[in-house]
Amino acid sequence: MRLIILCILVAPALVLTSFCAAVNGVAVIPQPSVLTPAEGVFAFKPDTAILTDPASRLSAQMLSRALGAATGYDLNISPGKAAKNNAILLVIDPGLGRLGEEGYLLEVTPRRIVIRAPKPAGVFYGTQSLGQLLPPAAYSPSVRRGVIWQVPCLKIEDSPRFSWRGAQVDVARHFMPKAGLYRFIDSMAMLKLNVLQFHFTDDQGWRIEIRKYPRLTEVGGVRRETRLGHEREKKGFDGTPHRGYYSQDDLRDIVAYAGERFITIIPEIEMPGHAQAAIAAYPELGNTTGQIEVSGVWGIHNHVFNVEEKTILFLQDVLAEVLELFPSKFIHVGGDEVRKDEWKASPAAQARMKELGLKNENELQSYFIRRMDQFLTSKGRRLVGWDEILEGGLAPGATVMSWRGIKGGIEAARAGHDVVMTPTDFTYLDYYQSKDPGEPLAIGGFLPLEKVYSFEPVPGEFTPAEAKRVLGTQGQIWTEYIPTMHHLEYMAFPRLAALAEVAWTPAAQRDYVQFTGRLRVAEQRWRILGVNFR
Repeated sequence: MRLIILCILVAPALVLTSFCAAVNGVAVIPQPSVLTPAEGVFAFKPDTAILTDPASRLSAQMLSRALGAATGYDLNISPGKAAKNNAILLVIDPGLGRLGEEGYLLEVTPRRIVIRAPKPAGVFYGTQSLGQLLPPAAYSPSVRRGVIWQVPCLKIEDSPRFSWRGAQVDVARHFMPKAGLYRFIDSMAMLKLNVLQFHFTDDQGWRIEIRKYPRLTEVGGVRRETRLGHEREKKGFDGTPHRGYYSQDDLRDIVAYAGERFITIIPEIEMPGHAQAAIAAYPELGNTTGQIEVSGVWGIHNHVFNVEEKTILFLQDVLAEVLELFPSKFIHVGGDEVRKDEWKASPAAQARMKELGLKNENELQSYFIRRMDQFLTSKGRRLVGWDEILEGGLAPGATVMSWRGIKGGIEAARAGHDVVMTPTDFTYLDYYQSKDPGEPLAIGGFLPLEKVYSFEPVPGEFTPAEAKRVLGTQGQIWTEYIPTMHHLEYMAFPRLAALAEVAWTPAAQRDYVQFTGRLRVAEQRWRILGVNFR
């Protein structure tokens, strides 16, 4: 079914409204659970008011700014719990508990708009759906004069399928500026995504200020140069230092900005592998003598943290400062791609294994992760790691991100652990999205939009109890070959919109052809907002 934008010219004003000819209504992404079209439209006027209860006031303020930018009207916000004509009502309704923590009801009639939800997050998501009812041109200041903005009448009852609907941005390989991250957060919020994982540390850079250990950013936050072209091509280096890190004040700002949009920032501090930048800053954390430098090449590196008690305590000091910055329930410790060569060659590591009664280096890694799990649990937090943390035995409270396919997720769920399904074949947005030779350089792989949309996070063989262990899914944007936010957005969109629908919409209601129709409207909106996309 094709998408239709109706632009009706009537004297003396231009009336713009956006409809979708699809069975399930207008062009909202992700597709709502239940959408019932109705006759008529609601027209915004200069004296249209926004009524709100205290718990919804922040969402009301953001809605007022967004609609004000679109309509040119200064929409007044007033206290209120009852619907009135020519008004938008935002209100918490405990009686809608069936919709969960993030569900909402949105009803548009010719007289009023009402958004009700059991919790503030649901009210916010209702405003995001309302914003998508406006035609894309509403987001352009140049189309404001003499326009009457309208939205179609309808009723939406909506709630997400999964509680974890995420994106991961690697800021370690290439530092990304705050302004670009804010725009990315806004784009996520419009798609009702609620988790943003920052990969802060790796072999090529340490990007988070730790005040107790300033050399982590002073030394670890700067690499001398970066490999040109693809790693396999061995073209040499660019000769240009790459630097940057987020101060703790920066991070508080980002966390607050995301929190206002009901997005949780989850920090990822890699350990025990992907540690070369940290070891360059503090060589005593490594397994060999001598100074090493922050890496300028990609791929898996041999340098890993040693397992001495002082190193474990060092990293727990790091995590202690991380916990002060990020209120998220989950803290990610990586745990992936840990080469054990240095541990095998290290007399100290071998002595530690013997002291602890461990059989092999996999069990040594498990011990390392268990120590972090115990620390985080003692602080009321939960550890998340990539599926390699299963090797050698899983820490009791750990949650697994299953990236090497879904096998690790199946194993973890059946052992009673929560999982986030992030397999490379469906969620790695650093892969090429077409076979066009003009595509920008990427790490490899091929992940077109339709394949992302086809992803099913819950394995068909799961029992209902096992299925409940799947928290959701997340799109990964590793930045070895993505040096700018402009490039990052190109890799993320529109594929992240497809994954957002996978995470939100009931599986039985997903339809790729119908999704691509709604996507055309989203692309017009992104273009006007300055968001890059393929």
